[in-house]
Amino acid sequence: MTISGLELTAATLALLVLAAFAAGWVDAVVGGGGLLQLPALLLVPGISPVQALATNKVAGILGTSVSAATFYRRVQPGLATAGPMALTALVGAGGGAALAGALPEGVFQPVILVALVTVAVYTVARPQLGRATELRWRGRRHLLVALGLGAVIGVYDGLLGPGTGSFLVISLVSVLGYGFLEASAQAKIVNAATNLGALIVFTLQGAPLWALGLVMGVANIAGAYTGARMAVARGSAFVRVVFVAVVAALIVKLTADLLG
Repeated sequence: MTISGLELTAATLALLVLAAFAAGWVDAVVGGGGLLQLPALLLVPGISPVQALATNKVAGILGTSVSAATFYRRVQPGLATAGPMALTALVGAGGGAALAGALPEGVFQPVILVALVTVAVYTVARPQLGRATELRWRGRRHLLVALGLGAVIGVYDGLLGPGTGSFLVISLVSVLGYGFLEASAQAKIVNAATNLGALIVFTLQGAPLWALGLVMGVANIAGAYTGARMAVARGSAFVRVVFVAVVAALIVKLTADLLG
């Protein structure tokens, strides 16, 4: 069958849909679903890396928007942090996407791997981390740190993307002091903004494969809705366990890529 000008077998399409559903679920709980969805897209014959990044954003923004809305209705996170953070993240993601085509392959993988190992060790070594919200700062300093985190992670999302949600969650937990559940809720709002910023730039470049992205987006929405409801029902302890599992999986995946 032909979708977005690509010849896809039924098996390839089924793999993409399954990857999109799983990515939506993981993204809704702790982030990191891009490391399922993006590699699946890169397996499609004839797709370029920039097209894969752009199409990943098409599917991702649909799922992330649904999970953000679900979290907002059920957890009601404060927008005083997530709103401004989302704005700087959107701008950062647009800048990162503009540079994505010039990114040398493999430049960021070692750095990301070190960061993920540090995050995993830090989280496991501190079992009480993120069980409840205990903000480090209030007022202006809190806002400035949140804005900086949004900008930096936004640039990363525009450049590469996979793991963005996980980096947002651990930043909100370890740097700002949120509990895992509220951090995950706020991260979805910011992640939706980074997806939008990157997608705007990719669209201006004509990179997204819209038909394929929308097909995967439907599956991503289903996974995101399921994951968000499960996270809200089971609370911070569940989100923390899934977070550690996802970070561990990301470490194994990146290590395998580097060794390969």
